[in-house]
Amino acid sequence: MNAVNATTSIYDSTDFASLSYLEQKWAAWYIYIGNPILATGLASFLLHEIVYFGRSIPWIIIDAIPYFRRWKLQPNKIPSPQEQWECTKQVLFSHFMVELPVIWFFHPMAEMFGMRTYEVPLPTFREMLPQLAWFFFFEDLFHYLAHRALHYGPLYKHIHKLHHKYSAPFGLAAEYAHPAEVAILGLGTIGGPLIFAALNPHVLHIATVYLWITLRLFQAIDAHSGYDFPWSLNKFIPFWSGADHHDFHHMAFTNNFATSFRWWDRMLGTDTSYRSYRKKMAALKGKAKSERDAVEKALLAEVEAQGLIAEAEVVRKADGVEKVKAA
Repeated sequence: MNAVNATTSIYDSTDFASLSYLEQKWAAWYIYIGNPILATGLASFLLHEIVYFGRSIPWIIIDAIPYFRRWKLQPNKIPSPQEQWECTKQVLFSHFMVELPVIWFFHPMAEMFGMRTYEVPLPTFREMLPQLAWFFFFEDLFHYLAHRALHYGPLYKHIHKLHHKYSAPFGLAAEYAHPAEVAILGLGTIGGPLIFAALNPHVLHIATVYLWITLRLFQAIDAHSGYDFPWSLNKFIPFWSGADHHDFHHMAFTNNFATSFRWWDRMLGTDTSYRSYRKKMAALKGKAKSERDAVEKALLAEVEAQGLIAEAEVVRKADGVEKVKAA
């Protein structure tokens, strides 16, 4: 009862009649739960789970419908129900064992960095947009650098290799990763908001972070979907990565380390094989379907074979490093 009264008291000076429907529900949630830390932790975890699996389910359905194979980047590799279940179990383990503790303590950490949580009114979209742009930029740069580091011998062998189990990824596999990788790359997702909050106290609202998390999950899941549609976002925003970009990383191993944007890979020369592959694929336009399919199949096999060789070389070097340390 005291907790409820304490939560209610934070809205003593609030004119609820002036709030929008969503803002009233936002305050009602905190009043109902009765503890701001519990309310924020619960809302944050539920948001993550609902968005992650809610966005993954459509891709599971699409994988089961042969009609969509025409847009499948690796059409001969459809995840089996067993693979999807094994993936789901690992994802749930990471969610509960790694992400849940972080999410649960996000409220006190957020407030320490100057972020608003229970306060109303909520920010406008005009206020959110520049903050979201910063979050996307920061996460993409952080992910590029951390991802390249995770391809270093020992880090790859003991951490990142799990994520590369599927050379043809699917939506659910977006967070199929070693718990250490989930923690490392998660820093890029929450780092942008925390830095912004620390530099701009009492400006950033957690509602903006929730929108950011939703967009980031959509981006990650879609990038792992394995499908490149005529209406995919990269067809309208040329520097957007999309599934076409990231699917090649899983197949070729050595290229395309960024998440949302293509510019770091282009500027730092880590997309040369990808661009060569796309150029060869573009040259097939106008060819007979049988010829196009045969050449595409051969190209995919060639790229994947080169990727397996590159991966084996990284693991071999990791073994060498460990032998030297053990000597």
